[in-house]
Amino acid sequence: MDLILKGIVTGFLLSIMVGPVFFVLLETSIMKGVKAAIAFDIGVLLNDVVYIIIAFLFFNQVEQLQQGDDNSALKLIGGVLFIIYGVISFFKKVKSIEIEALGSEGQNLKGYLLLGLKGFLLNLANPLVIFYWFSVMTLAAENGSESSSRMVVFLATILITFFSFDLLKIIGAKSLRPLVTNRLLKGLNRLIGIVFAAFGVVLISQGIIGLTS
Repeated sequence: MDLILKGIVTGFLLSIMVGPVFFVLLETSIMKGVKAAIAFDIGVLLNDVVYIIIAFLFFNQVEQLQQGDDNSALKLIGGVLFIIYGVISFFKKVKSIEIEALGSEGQNLKGYLLLGLKGFLLNLANPLVIFYWFSVMTLAAENGSESSSRMVVFLATILITFFSFDLLKIIGAKSLRPLVTNRLLKGLNRLIGIVFAAFGVVLISQGIIGLTS
């Protein structure tokens, strides 16, 4: 029970962290509806699972990666990708027709799969995610959760909690639809662009510092 409670707390803290994916999740809920946002979030969740498996199976290698120059190279690559996405989002045009179709659940299976892939790739572009999960597993091991079964329970609790709170965000964002205008959508796109570009600059700065230190 103590392990599960720690997992819930960690999952809650993860869910309230405001990162680039957070804004895209809210935008997707407002623009395309709850189901579309859930599809996007499932993509993010699946990528978290992949990163967890990598960190779990290659624990020593991830530790070396976290402390080595390869870490800096990954940050540089991720930073460039985030800046590119940020620029695209900032200058993205908002059409009036989007307001009329706002929040419609008219996505087909292909649309949901593409949204899931978008969530997966956005999370994949952030190299800090794998280091975060590695740190969580290291902390859990130091607190007596080093066995595989206990680690799986701990990580599963975190993911379930994280996804549950994301559902609350998605549903909450849905209530904003009546307030949405073209001007608001344009502002949201610019906000997302600025957040992604700023995050990319931070990653590149960290990568350069790591390579030169």
